[in-house]
Amino acid sequence: MDIKWIEDFLSLAATRNFSRSAEHRNVTQPAFSRRIRALEAWVGAELVDRSSYPLTLTDAGKLFNDAASESLKLLNSVCNQLRSKQIADNMLRVTAGHSLALSFLPEWLDQLSVGGSVINARISATNIHDSVMALSEGECDLLLCFYHPQLPLLLNPDQYAWLTIGNERILPVSAPDRNGATAFQLPGSKSKPTRLLAYPSTSFLGRVTDLIIAGAPATPVLNISYESEMAELLKRMAVNGHGLSWLPERLIRSELDDGRLLRAGGEQWQLNLEIRAFRALQNRRPALNSLWEQLSATDAPPKHGR
Repeated sequence: MDIKWIEDFLSLAATRNFSRSAEHRNVTQPAFSRRIRALEAWVGAELVDRSSYPLTLTDAGKLFNDAASESLKLLNSVCNQLRSKQIADNMLRVTAGHSLALSFLPEWLDQLSVGGSVINARISATNIHDSVMALSEGECDLLLCFYHPQLPLLLNPDQYAWLTIGNERILPVSAPDRNGATAFQLPGSKSKPTRLLAYPSTSFLGRVTDLIIAGAPATPVLNISYESEMAELLKRMAVNGHGLSWLPERLIRSELDDGRLLRAGGEQWQLNLEIRAFRALQNRRPALNSLWEQLSATDAPPKHGR
């Protein structure tokens, strides 16, 4: 018995017309009639009274109609549950900082998908504190974050493993002035402090900025004019000429290329960061293990942990 026969019968029970049901089921009327006959042969009873117009269901047809309708509902419900479970089992839960989620993650996932492997991911863009909490509490499979040796992420190496999956430069940038030079330049002066579009000091990029300033050849004179945790917001403020900001290079690639932003300091005002992926060793979800094996097999990223 083909499940299509049941669907055909339910259509016929609804329309009471062979021609309309055949059209709805996208088959010819003779083929549709043969399928109804085949169903009746399988059931062992006539389901349709063909002597009346419009046609009616026999007593057996009415009984079968109720049972068939409920059975299909149950089958579809179970199939949907199984599909949802399969999708959930194959869906990676990823947390990443806002700028990484916007500028790095899409290209990275595209690169992983080259060759036919499909990466299904549910992305949560959040700050580093919430990302670490999600990883430690088992609410995410993979944590993507910036890393610098002087700004370590305090995760127990006996419980968590990491891979370096990329690199990023944090650059000071400013919109151009009317003459095409940077509107805001480092280090600034007491008579003309440089307007700074800053991160909160408690955020990771805020600590990166403090680290750059601490290692700079001269103490900059800065006047904070705007503050936000989100690098994307600071980028927009910088493009609109509201001040200088330290931003991830990937995030501002197009603005640098078309001249809407200019570098506002040399290499001594920059900092190179790693991009790392962290996982909990006790998390053995198949989708995570498969991705980790794929990442570990590549030549580029060194790995650490178990």
